[in-house]
Amino acid sequence: MSLDAKAVADERSAMSELHDAVAGRLAESTSRYTAGRRRLVETLARSERPMTLPDIVASDPGIAPSSAYRNLDVLEQSGVIRRINSSGDHAHFELAEPLVVHHHHLICLGCGKILDVQLDDALERAVDAGLAKAAAKADFVPSHHTLDLYGWCSDCQALGRHLG
Repeated sequence: MSLDAKAVADERSAMSELHDAVAGRLAESTSRYTAGRRRLVETLARSERPMTLPDIVASDPGIAPSSAYRNLDVLEQSGVIRRINSSGDHAHFELAEPLVVHHHHLICLGCGKILDVQLDDALERAVDAGLAKAAAKADFVPSHHTLDLYGWCSDCQALGRHLG
């Protein structure tokens, strides 16, 4: 089997596993895994960053904005996707953990762009330990954490948006 054929087979296998996991989550919330929801999941899975509704529709013109919005809501309520609000005009959406690897975000205050970022293992452990200590001190039982860093992307810096 060639490397290209193996990569395609691996991608199909990963997508099949993703669809099985999503179907399970939707079944738990008594929702169906419709063709429209499947297309949304595939679109988000192929993206390297969180996407807005206009981004989603532009990447797959077969997705109608009105049904996409309703389906995004169902997927969010079922824990399949996560909504990220930024300073932009539109919320961003991405697959939720544990459907994707644990990561954090850099969010631009100028244009609303969101970039995924992974911390190295040592730093992630330090963040977890610090949060666990703060939670214990407050008699709080944590389930997970998110870390979003707000600032200005290089494009907005070049336009001087970070100065105002």
